[in-house]
Amino acid sequence: MKSRSKYKFRLYIAGATQNSLKASDNLATYCSQHLLDPHDIELIDVLTDPESALADKVFMTPTLLRMTPKPLLRIVGTLSDARNLSQVLNKASAVA
Repeated sequence: MKSRSKYKFRLYIAGATQNSLKASDNLATYCSQHLLDPHDIELIDVLTDPESALADKVFMTPTLLRMTPKPLLRIVGTLSDARNLSQVLNKASAVA
């Protein structure tokens, strides 16, 4: 079954820490306010699923991976600056 989502994100967090919750909330807010296309957000807690973090070479949290559209994009931090986040995501999309 093919997904209709243009944007696929994978957000790595470490439990219910303040930074993890902030990054999750900031990403959800950004997506609802700025993405017109469908999107999927996969939330992975490295405390319960360290194998996924190692497979994706994630060594600090929170870390956001934009899986699609290509190229793969990695952003570390709480994603609190929506303007900067938008610039990075749009610039990287234009490269693909």
